[in-house]
Amino acid sequence: MSTTLARITPVKMAVAVARTANQSLAAPALNGRMKAAVIVRLLLAEGASLPLSALPEHMQAALAEQIGQMRLVDRTTLGAVVEEFLSELDQVGLAFPGGIEGALSMMDGHISQTAANRLRRLAGASAKADPWDRIVNFDIDRLLPLLDEESTEVAAVMLSKLPVPKAAEMLGRLSGERARRIAYAMSLTGNVDPETVRRIGQALAAQLDTVPVRAFEAGPVERVGAILNVSATQTRDEVLQGLDETDGAFAEKVRKAIFTFAHIPERLSPRDVPKLARSVDQAVLVTALKAAQAGTLAPVAEFVLANLSQRLAQTLQEEIAERSPVKEKEAEEAMTAILLQIRQLEGIGEITLIRPED
Repeated sequence: MSTTLARITPVKMAVAVARTANQSLAAPALNGRMKAAVIVRLLLAEGASLPLSALPEHMQAALAEQIGQMRLVDRTTLGAVVEEFLSELDQVGLAFPGGIEGALSMMDGHISQTAANRLRRLAGASAKADPWDRIVNFDIDRLLPLLDEESTEVAAVMLSKLPVPKAAEMLGRLSGERARRIAYAMSLTGNVDPETVRRIGQALAAQLDTVPVRAFEAGPVERVGAILNVSATQTRDEVLQGLDETDGAFAEKVRKAIFTFAHIPERLSPRDVPKLARSVDQAVLVTALKAAQAGTLAPVAEFVLANLSQRLAQTLQEEIAERSPVKEKEAEEAMTAILLQIRQLEGIGEITLIRPED
């Protein structure tokens, strides 16, 4: 019996528990709520993971009360309840996530951001919705402007509702005087009415929803840096020189975002070098290392070879020695191919580049 129940998915299980609690089935002497309590008790005894928090709160409370009132159930009745519960499970063909947030998570990438924001605003206006459930999921960069612009009292409520690690990081990014005022205001929030906290959350959520959708996912620094990463050296130097003359601060940020072949030893972890070598065509790798050894990029070649297995490093050294001198255009193309491969590996999570210090 327990083996059969263990094969049921948590979502189907929650749906069937809800249906059972709302029905009066045929097992002797037990109504629907009592049978749901029996099933929940049995599944918990078997160590099953029950997503009961997905049920409405009044149903969770009713199940808890019913379990508290019951004592013993004989084996015949237990068997009948389980059979009927399994029958209910067989009738569940499809389960939906429940709530706007669940629906939007499921439809992510299939509807526009504008439509998603509109649905979130409608959900936030619902009397039953808790706006703080959404606010805590926004990243710090989105929340920090609100913390800096709102009144001290509102900022104190906001920090009180956020998870402690996130609140601590946000407080640390404020000026000392502002942080002290907010910290003191937090000591006065103990008697704030829950409805007031909810209305503050609704107002903050509405402000977060009005942030316009950006045309580009990455910022201008990242976009310019990504382009210059794979540009010819002469082009990159000329562009950076022009940026220095126009906007020195922006040029400095772009320099930090740029990742060139020369940056490999300081940005690529030694343990990731074998992953790079396996994913790049060996002829391309030999060409790039040959060109690097012949010029100022020799430390890059040394770094790569030093972090490969002894056998592979020796094989590459032999091929590099046999390789004819590399033309400048060939070297640029080979090094660019390696840089693109590094970015691709980073994009899929295979490697993590070391970020330069600000």
